[in-house]
Amino acid sequence: MVVSPFQLREDYWDTFELHEDDIEFIYNDLLESEEPQTSSELVENLVRERIRKEKLTVETQRTSSGQLYMPKDRYEVNQTLVFPILNWSKGKVTAKRPGRNPQIGGFEVIQVVFEDGEIREYASFYENHILNTPPSLQIDDEQLDLSYVMENYREDLVVALERELETNPDFVRIAGRWFPRALLVDINIGHLNLAEAILDMAGGGPLPTSALLEQIEFDSSINPKLLEFSMDLALQEDERFDEVGSAGKVVWFLKRLEPPEVLEPPLYLRYAGMDYDRTLLTEEMLSLERELDDELSPLEDRYRNLNSVEVRLIYPHWRAGTLPLSAKLRHLFPTAYEAPRIRFTLVDGDSRKQFPAWVVRAKRYVYGLREWYQEHGIQPGSIIRVRAGEHAGEVIISSDGRRQSREWIRTVLVGSDGGLVFAMLKQNISSSFDDRMVISVPDVEAVDQVWERIQKERLSFERVVVNTVKELAKLNPQGHVHASELYAAINVVRRTPPAPLLALLASRSMFVHLGDMHYRYIETER
Repeated sequence: MVVSPFQLREDYWDTFELHEDDIEFIYNDLLESEEPQTSSELVENLVRERIRKEKLTVETQRTSSGQLYMPKDRYEVNQTLVFPILNWSKGKVTAKRPGRNPQIGGFEVIQVVFEDGEIREYASFYENHILNTPPSLQIDDEQLDLSYVMENYREDLVVALERELETNPDFVRIAGRWFPRALLVDINIGHLNLAEAILDMAGGGPLPTSALLEQIEFDSSINPKLLEFSMDLALQEDERFDEVGSAGKVVWFLKRLEPPEVLEPPLYLRYAGMDYDRTLLTEEMLSLERELDDELSPLEDRYRNLNSVEVRLIYPHWRAGTLPLSAKLRHLFPTAYEAPRIRFTLVDGDSRKQFPAWVVRAKRYVYGLREWYQEHGIQPGSIIRVRAGEHAGEVIISSDGRRQSREWIRTVLVGSDGGLVFAMLKQNISSSFDDRMVISVPDVEAVDQVWERIQKERLSFERVVVNTVKELAKLNPQGHVHASELYAAINVVRRTPPAPLLALLASRSMFVHLGDMHYRYIETER
């Protein structure tokens, strides 16, 4: 027998919050499984439990004020009954009498008065009746369908769950998986010292937790997954160790053996930030900002469909041996639930040679390309192609190598006064490049000194821009400079994203826009 449908309120899942009994359910669920679970797995189990409880609640509410009517039972006068077949209506038995039907044998007839005053008669003490089948609740509400809820609300529910569990000291999370802290295996300082020695012998790492546990003795009766999770937590809480695996993988490295450029950004990538009026940027300027794809630009993450991306390398990344983790690029590189640094593998698209590299998530760069740049004759302005690797944790890079030739390109020199001088000189070129952004740097150490001097003297950004525009203008017969050319040149001495530079060009009358993002500098009286 099926009864009338039941529905949750429309905003039930939109306003979802964890209650104390939800936390207790999660705790017991993890205890029963004895295995750490992801936020998504916990949410699915919790939603299933919520749906079960909501259905149980309505069943209880509809029967709590009276006995459920079924013809097989015997009832007394003044007894209150609930009738599922009548949309759970309630009525009181006011009379009863023997039934008269020789074909079905002995039974009784009860008279029932319903809450609206209607009087009806029903059979009782009647064994073989269709209504003796226990009723079930008809669910027409899609919000009580697990598949529908998970498809439409999973992300929001995960956020709500994580917000609650992150502040609850009874739960711990490692690499996106949760478990009650009180149930973890005890990992002592001796175990951690052994782990350090194992990693030290491996050159710092990286090693998965399982590789460490193979060389450390534990009771064989312990659940292996629980032991691994407990070890992960102990390593995470010890400053000697760094978890460097991509999402879903836990891999450990000794922090003291990590490259210094991974722990702290190289000097050339440090950006102190500048105040500027973003409303000054025209649509043409915003288009150029998107084209330059600087990792410091506030660009939307809308490029996940790109399988291959071209990078026009600027001086700071060339000098530091890094790539930008920009809006167009970041989805191609490994990410993680929590790890700030991820060690992965870069693959040369031509030679297939593999070498290690690091994603530094918080500072938005990828480190480990200095030797590759040198081998391939990469210089500022070179075009590098980046695409996803064939295996998880791999990224493929290539440079469109070409036969070495001598080309007239912008070359930065350091003058006798310690300032930068730009000149058009013939230089050896062995990779494809962007005409507007290519810059040769014959004396890197001299440029480093200029960089340090400008930072020490705190030369204003406007003065750096004016000096650079004057220098670049000498190289063009028309005396003008393109904004992308200026962006590349400014970054030889100061890390700067495009927007502050473009806003400065738009706000100062000394910079005259000639169209198509070309500018001329005009001397003005101060």
